[in-house]
Amino acid sequence: MSSVAFIGLGVMGYPMAGHLARAGHAVTVFNRTQSRAGRWVKEYGGAAAASPAQACEDAEFVFTCVGRDEDVRAVTLARDGAFAGMRGGAVFVDHTTTSAELARELDDGAGERGLAFLDAPVSGGQAGAENGKLAIMAGGRKEHYDRVLPLLECYGARIDLMGPAGAGQLTKMVNQICIAGLVQALSEGLNFAQRSGLDGGQVARLIGAGAAQSWQLDNRHATMLADEFEFGFAVDWMRKDLGYAMDEAERNGAELPVAELVDRFYAEIQAMGGGRWDTSSLIRRLREKGQAGR
Repeated sequence: MSSVAFIGLGVMGYPMAGHLARAGHAVTVFNRTQSRAGRWVKEYGGAAAASPAQACEDAEFVFTCVGRDEDVRAVTLARDGAFAGMRGGAVFVDHTTTSAELARELDDGAGERGLAFLDAPVSGGQAGAENGKLAIMAGGRKEHYDRVLPLLECYGARIDLMGPAGAGQLTKMVNQICIAGLVQALSEGLNFAQRSGLDGGQVARLIGAGAAQSWQLDNRHATMLADEFEFGFAVDWMRKDLGYAMDEAERNGAELPVAELVDRFYAEIQAMGGGRWDTSSLIRRLREKGQAGR
């Protein structure tokens, strides 16, 4: 069993750290809201630290799952950040969805300090984190990946090393690009079905047995039809992720016309007050546009 630090106990990090504790690892957690860290310790055991550096002092493996590039820098590179507390040879794994540039920056910084680094964003949402069924896309050196793989398997159902540092983040960008198009298409299809007088649930169940099947269709069609969005992956976070993808596309020359269009639609949802709604709320935009046109 390993000594582990886990930094960031949001809707994803909280259960992920819990899986490590349940597997028998000695886990020390840090969260900016200390009461949440205290609640985690009551539920899973382990210990809570007053700073990222303190959490990492004895850790062989350090995991982070926070919000944006600037949040990762704050918990990693600050005077009381993780790098300041980690001992030589320890492995730092960032599960946050960030820019590929930040991943490469952290890889360089870790190497200068005698540390190992992996960028390892995840997909599968809160349910995947709670059920230990996440997809984990890693970037870094194979020897570092091999060391941490047994711990990743505590909450990952599909785990792959995609290439050097930054490759995990690039793969997550592909994931978000695809989801954006899928959710918009699903929103259009379900909205069309309802306006045509069809039973949307019956339609979804039927086409879900054919070529239109997707995770989004299986897991979101019922709540979309019911106009329920107060859960799941927030529009604000999706726009953050698509922003990273579009920035990267400017550098590599890839065209993202659908992703750019859907990002604009998400901006409209934010203007409607839906920044914290689930990404499937694209269908509400269509409904409101339709009602305004009548």
